[in-house]
Amino acid sequence: MTLPRAAGYARLTHIRATKPEEIAEAAARRQRRGMPGEGERLLIIAADHPARGALAVRDRPLAMASRADLLARLQTALARPGVDGILAAPDVLEDLLLLGALEGKLAFGSMNRGGLQGSVFELDDRFTGFDAASIDTMRLDGGKMLCRIDPGDHATVATLESCARAVTDLARRRLVAMVEPFWSLRSETGAVRNDLSPDAVIRAISVAQALGVTSAYTWLKIPAVAEMERVMAATTLPALLLGGDPPDIDAAYADWDRALGLPGVRGLVVGRALLYPPDDDVATAVDGAAALVREVRA
Repeated sequence: MTLPRAAGYARLTHIRATKPEEIAEAAARRQRRGMPGEGERLLIIAADHPARGALAVRDRPLAMASRADLLARLQTALARPGVDGILAAPDVLEDLLLLGALEGKLAFGSMNRGGLQGSVFELDDRFTGFDAASIDTMRLDGGKMLCRIDPGDHATVATLESCARAVTDLARRRLVAMVEPFWSLRSETGAVRNDLSPDAVIRAISVAQALGVTSAYTWLKIPAVAEMERVMAATTLPALLLGGDPPDIDAAYADWDRALGLPGVRGLVVGRALLYPPDDDVATAVDGAAALVREVRA
């Protein structure tokens, strides 16, 4: 993929070195939009993977390593019809603000990125990114948190407590708390694996939706798994389907299509699958997802 907007990338590095106050100024003047109304679905582009050291896409271990390339792909995605917004860590959101790519879009800040991929402390998902106060100050629309639950790891209880506090702090500001729950475990090699069986996803949802003093502003970010009818029956909260890094993109589209018809499913939050498709055609990949989200259902 060629890298467009090279001048914009050079401008970013100049602003960050000489006029960092322009980030807050861009956030203050950004044109915002509302959350979806009745019957509307969302397509959100996810780009918070690098902040957790997760740079791989399929068989490319450093696919997301180039910031110029990532920003070019994000600008292409955000400019496509039907894309409603972005989910990212502070550094990426700030770059997009300075580039003017977030006008009229929803913007969600990623909050806990401390559980670095492959680390011995991976399940200790510390809050190292946005907090509720900064999300409010930056005029973002909500915050996202990863909530992995491993009954065999003592770090889980700290993650649960931190997520509950974040849900509460966001709700007090009437901001969306996007919670991404997984029932997780470590393999014999020490790698963390998320259990994607329907029963495990239901169990994770049951814990996550009860975090905080209120669930009034809580949304779920969950995988499209088998028996989604039974999974969605476990909650009354609105849910967005995550994308992950599917080995078969056509199968992923089919899974999303089936799940989007269920009550409570309000759209997609997809990153690598759309930003780094096998043919590197970001626009076509995004347009395909947008068509699924916007499809009129009887």
